[in-house]
Amino acid sequence: MIQQLFSTDNNWVGLVLRLTLGLVIFPHAAQKLFGWFNGPGLSGEMQFLTQTVGLSAFVACMVIIVECLGTLLLLTGFATRIAALAMMGLFIGMIAVVHYKTGFFMNWFAQAPAGQEGFEYHLLVIGMCLAMLITGGGRFSLDRLLAQ
Repeated sequence: MIQQLFSTDNNWVGLVLRLTLGLVIFPHAAQKLFGWFNGPGLSGEMQFLTQTVGLSAFVACMVIIVECLGTLLLLTGFATRIAALAMMGLFIGMIAVVHYKTGFFMNWFAQAPAGQEGFEYHLLVIGMCLAMLITGGGRFSLDRLLAQ
Protein backbone atom coordinates (compact mmCIF):
# COMPACT_ATOMS: atom_id res chain seq x y z
CA MET A 1 0.00 0.00 0.00
CA ILE A 2 2.72 2.48 0.97
CA GLN A 3 4.72 1.49 -2.10
CA GLN A 4 1.73 2.27 -4.35
CA LEU A 5 1.10 5.56 -2.59
CA PHE A 6 4.63 6.82 -3.24
CA SER A 7 5.26 5.10 -6.56
CA THR A 8 5.88 7.28 -9.59
CA ASP A 9 7.86 7.03 -12.75
CA ASN A 10 10.42 9.46 -14.08
CA ASN A 11 7.89 11.51 -16.04
CA TRP A 12 7.93 15.24 -16.62
CA VAL A 13 4.15 15.51 -16.26
CA GLY A 14 4.13 14.99 -12.50
CA LEU A 15 6.97 17.47 -12.09
CA VAL A 16 5.26 20.14 -14.19
CA LEU A 17 1.90 19.67 -12.48
CA ARG A 18 3.18 19.74 -8.91
CA LEU A 19 5.60 22.65 -9.43
CA THR A 20 3.01 24.71 -11.29
CA LEU A 21 0.35 24.17 -8.66
CA GLY A 22 2.80 24.52 -5.77
CA LEU A 23 4.22 27.78 -7.10
CA VAL A 24 0.76 29.22 -7.77
CA ILE A 25 -0.62 28.24 -4.37
CA PHE A 26 2.50 29.24 -2.39
CA PRO A 27 1.82 33.03 -2.39
CA HIS A 28 -1.75 32.40 -1.21
CA ALA A 29 -0.51 30.14 1.58
CA ALA A 30 2.12 32.71 2.57
CA GLN A 31 -0.57 35.42 2.68
CA LYS A 32 -2.66 33.33 5.05
CA LEU A 33 0.08 32.09 7.33
CA PHE A 34 2.67 34.88 7.38
CA GLY A 35 0.88 37.94 6.02
CA TRP A 36 3.27 38.13 3.06
CA PHE A 37 2.17 39.68 -0.24
CA ASN A 38 -0.27 41.99 1.57
CA GLY A 39 -2.08 39.04 3.12
CA PRO A 40 -4.05 38.98 6.36
CA GLY A 41 -1.68 36.69 8.29
CA LEU A 42 -2.80 33.84 10.50
CA SER A 43 -5.04 35.83 12.87
CA GLY A 44 -6.65 37.80 10.05
CA GLU A 45 -7.29 34.68 7.99
CA MET A 46 -8.73 32.83 10.98
CA GLN A 47 -11.04 35.77 11.62
CA PHE A 48 -12.11 35.84 7.97
CA LEU A 49 -12.72 32.09 7.76
CA THR A 50 -14.63 31.88 11.05
CA GLN A 51 -16.59 35.13 11.02
CA THR A 52 -17.14 35.92 7.34
CA VAL A 53 -17.18 32.44 5.81
CA GLY A 54 -18.69 30.82 8.91
CA LEU A 55 -16.30 27.90 9.35
CA SER A 56 -15.55 26.45 12.76
CA ALA A 57 -12.13 27.30 14.20
CA PHE A 58 -11.03 23.68 13.67
CA VAL A 59 -12.04 23.64 9.99
CA ALA A 60 -10.51 27.09 9.42
CA CYS A 61 -7.24 25.88 10.94
CA MET A 62 -7.33 22.74 8.76
CA VAL A 63 -7.89 24.89 5.65
CA ILE A 64 -4.75 26.88 6.39
CA ILE A 65 -2.72 23.77 7.27
CA VAL A 66 -3.77 21.93 4.11
CA GLU A 67 -2.96 24.90 1.91
CA CYS A 68 0.43 25.58 3.52
CA LEU A 69 1.61 22.01 4.12
CA GLY A 70 0.13 20.81 0.82
CA THR A 71 2.13 23.44 -1.03
CA LEU A 72 5.38 22.31 0.59
CA LEU A 73 4.61 18.67 -0.12
CA LEU A 74 3.89 19.42 -3.77
CA LEU A 75 7.02 21.51 -4.24
CA THR A 76 9.23 18.77 -2.79
CA GLY A 77 7.31 15.91 -4.35
CA PHE A 78 6.88 14.19 -1.00
CA ALA A 79 3.57 12.36 -0.51
CA THR A 80 2.36 13.91 -3.76
CA ARG A 81 -0.81 11.84 -3.96
CA ILE A 82 -1.76 12.68 -0.36
CA ALA A 83 -1.09 16.38 -0.96
CA ALA A 84 -3.07 16.30 -4.22
CA LEU A 85 -6.01 14.59 -2.53
CA ALA A 86 -5.98 17.09 0.35
CA MET A 87 -5.69 20.05 -2.03
CA MET A 88 -8.51 18.65 -4.16
CA GLY A 89 -10.70 18.37 -1.08
CA LEU A 90 -9.83 21.91 -0.10
CA PHE A 91 -10.81 23.31 -3.49
CA ILE A 92 -14.02 21.27 -3.65
CA GLY A 93 -14.83 22.77 -0.25
CA MET A 94 -14.11 26.27 -1.53
CA ILE A 95 -16.57 25.75 -4.35
CA ALA A 96 -19.24 24.17 -2.14
CA VAL A 97 -19.06 26.77 0.64
CA VAL A 98 -18.28 30.04 -1.15
CA HIS A 99 -17.71 30.20 -4.89
CA TYR A 100 -20.74 28.34 -6.30
CA LYS A 101 -22.87 31.38 -5.44
CA THR A 102 -21.04 33.57 -7.95
CA GLY A 103 -21.18 31.03 -10.78
CA PHE A 104 -18.58 29.63 -13.12
CA PHE A 105 -16.66 32.68 -14.32
CA MET A 106 -14.04 34.66 -12.46
CA ASN A 107 -14.93 38.27 -11.72
CA TRP A 108 -12.90 39.67 -14.64
CA PHE A 109 -15.08 42.71 -15.25
CA ALA A 110 -16.03 43.46 -11.63
CA GLN A 111 -19.64 42.45 -12.16
CA ALA A 112 -19.82 40.67 -8.79
CA PRO A 113 -19.04 42.44 -5.52
CA ALA A 114 -15.35 42.70 -4.63
CA GLY A 115 -13.86 39.43 -3.45
CA GLN A 116 -16.53 37.24 -5.02
CA GLU A 117 -15.14 34.98 -7.71
CA GLY A 118 -16.54 32.10 -9.71
CA PHE A 119 -15.12 28.59 -9.57
CA GLU A 120 -13.41 28.13 -12.95
CA TYR A 121 -9.94 28.43 -11.35
CA HIS A 122 -10.90 25.92 -8.70
CA LEU A 123 -11.90 23.38 -11.35
CA LEU A 124 -8.47 23.73 -12.95
CA VAL A 125 -6.82 22.99 -9.62
CA ILE A 126 -9.06 19.96 -9.10
CA GLY A 127 -8.12 18.69 -12.57
CA MET A 128 -4.42 19.12 -11.81
CA CYS A 129 -4.87 17.24 -8.54
CA LEU A 130 -6.64 14.38 -10.30
CA ALA A 131 -3.77 14.14 -12.77
CA MET A 132 -1.26 14.01 -9.90
CA LEU A 133 -3.29 11.27 -8.22
CA ILE A 134 -2.82 9.25 -11.40
CA THR A 135 0.81 10.10 -12.25
CA GLY A 136 2.38 10.70 -8.85
CA GLY A 137 5.17 13.20 -8.26
CA GLY A 138 7.22 12.35 -11.34
CA ARG A 139 10.77 13.44 -12.00
CA PHE A 140 12.83 14.97 -9.17
CA SER A 141 10.28 14.05 -6.49
CA LEU A 142 11.08 12.72 -3.05
CA ASP A 143 8.42 10.10 -3.72
CA ARG A 144 10.52 8.71 -6.55
CA LEU A 145 13.60 8.64 -4.34
CA LEU A 146 11.74 6.83 -1.53
CA ALA A 147 10.02 4.32 -3.82
CA GLN A 148 13.29 3.09 -5.34
